[in-house]
Amino acid sequence: MTLLGFVGAGNIARALAVGLGEPALCSDGGSGRAVALAELVGGEAVSNAELVGRVDVVVLAHKPAQLKAVAAELGDAKVVLSLLGGVTLDQLEAVLPGAVLTRGMPNTAVAVRKGVTCVCGAEGLDELLARVGIVVRLPERLIDAATAVSGVAPAYVSLIAEAWVDAAVGQGIPAAQAAELVCAALVGSAALLEERGMDTLAIRREVTSPGGMTARGLRVLERAGLRSAFSDAAAAVVGTGAAK
Repeated sequence: MTLLGFVGAGNIARALAVGLGEPALCSDGGSGRAVALAELVGGEAVSNAELVGRVDVVVLAHKPAQLKAVAAELGDAKVVLSLLGGVTLDQLEAVLPGAVLTRGMPNTAVAVRKGVTCVCGAEGLDELLARVGIVVRLPERLIDAATAVSGVAPAYVSLIAEAWVDAAVGQGIPAAQAAELVCAALVGSAALLEERGMDTLAIRREVTSPGGMTARGLRVLERAGLRSAFSDAAAAVVGTGAAK
């Protein structure tokens, strides 16, 4: 077993720790979350100084602005996995010289082992991360863009599901049944896309009869600007544009 030490115990640390399902050491800046996470996974809440001396891998999951102060407490960390958004490998190297560094950007679906983790840097942790979903290795210059695809996915899909359920309720379907229908439809459609190698055009054509109800619905979504909304959102996440 690889013993992980989570510096920071927020949502993404919790998701990864729960998905891996093994005891871990945890620390925080006084929020109390480390104690809660340690209890959840059967680990222990400790200081940063104690953590670094006991674990195989230090996982940075704190606020990016705290990097310099946290690094000063980590001393001789040997293997580091950074989950810090926007913090480059060069920036990590500057404060953690000599450590083997991997930068990873998982989404919270790692909690149910269906996540996506985009990685760059050292490759030694790919097998570990593959236990909680797929691992996609990318050049570092694409990591932020990839975050705008997979990192945001649970939030985007939740918003889409909410809107979809509301639309169904508006047509008279009870809320509980609408939620069941939407959830099952999302799961089944994702499985179909995976099975067909993401051939979106072929799948759409199979269910879109000329002039039929699906065609009418798709036409409304296109007129409402679905594609441009996703493009604007990606630009806003990456910082190359702003959502309108």
